[in-house]
Amino acid sequence: MKTQVAIIGAGPAGLLLGHLLRAEGIEVVVIERAAPDYVLGRIRAGVLERTTTDLMDRLGLGARMHAEGLPHDGFHLADGERLIRIDIEALTGKKVMVYGQTEVTRDLMEAAPERGLEIIYEAGDVALHAVDSDAPYVTYSKDGVTYRIDAQFFCGCDGFHGPSRKAVPASVAKAYEKVYPFGWLGILADVPPCHHELIYANHDRGFALASMRSESRSRYYIQVPLDEKIEEWPDDRLWDELATRLGPEAAANMTRGPALEKSIAPLRSFVFEPMRYGRLMLAGDSAHIVPPTGAKGLNLAASDVHYLSEALIGYFKRGYADAVAGYSDKALARVWKSERFSWQLTKLMHRFPDGDAFDRRMQVAELDYIASSHAAQTTIAENYVGLSL
Repeated sequence: MKTQVAIIGAGPAGLLLGHLLRAEGIEVVVIERAAPDYVLGRIRAGVLERTTTDLMDRLGLGARMHAEGLPHDGFHLADGERLIRIDIEALTGKKVMVYGQTEVTRDLMEAAPERGLEIIYEAGDVALHAVDSDAPYVTYSKDGVTYRIDAQFFCGCDGFHGPSRKAVPASVAKAYEKVYPFGWLGILADVPPCHHELIYANHDRGFALASMRSESRSRYYIQVPLDEKIEEWPDDRLWDELATRLGPEAAANMTRGPALEKSIAPLRSFVFEPMRYGRLMLAGDSAHIVPPTGAKGLNLAASDVHYLSEALIGYFKRGYADAVAGYSDKALARVWKSERFSWQLTKLMHRFPDGDAFDRRMQVAELDYIASSHAAQTTIAENYVGLSL
């Protein structure tokens, strides 16, 4: 098989990129190792920046998002009994949208057949070859048969553990990583949220987050040690801990219910450079990971897709080779700004095992400053809604 662009990975980044390219008449094949049900079963982010919602609208796929999503014009930072509201709409003129990543993926998947976006699911042993040549190709196996696809460009949207990043030789690669000494224990439950906006809480016992996926489905997290076991957290214990850490106002409005899903996710900051090597471009988690504190993971992938789609459309439709050449530098400039915000908010709102009394006083001083400073709140708000592309 031959195509102009082969996309590795059918998560939201790969599907979004595929739709944008197909809308311009560019030949695309998406290769995904998992089955569709598995892809939709991944529980991920739920806060969408304007960049992400604008791309869905550009494709004409935002109707369900606008009908079922929850526009948010603010969020809260909590410290003890105090709630500090960040009025993002008043400070930036923008809102964010609460709409689960699973639902974004579903919308993109369901629109693929009628829009001519070919997706090959359950493709095993995916490997990229000769990506630094004029004749790159990818191989994969399915039902015991090995297949080959020749493409002019490859787009690695296959996540942190996918094969795309491994195709970049170590001699030209540089990875930056910070692994945090804790994880997030999350619970998803079909109960109304305890607050109509997100609450990020810094408590003596550790960080907590009150979030939601809809008006009847809530998502909560608490900070736990990396060696913590799910079995040690029955539902009642987790709800009690959330009530303590989120504070009395949230606790009074909290509805408890059985967990639909419960998991522990480690936190890391990671950036891989360059995001382009030869005929291969990386996007999303294959190139960078952010701690979820700043709600940047999916949105940062969407900004990659924006830059990458513009580069490839420029190349194929207008002959702009420089657009492809400049993709990595342009994407990384925004990546590092998002990494900075997520790292900064993580430091502010979590308790670190090696933290001392001085570190705690610095957190208190910073939160006091944020509570009283329009400038500080504006900085947080403009980063939270997403910096301009």
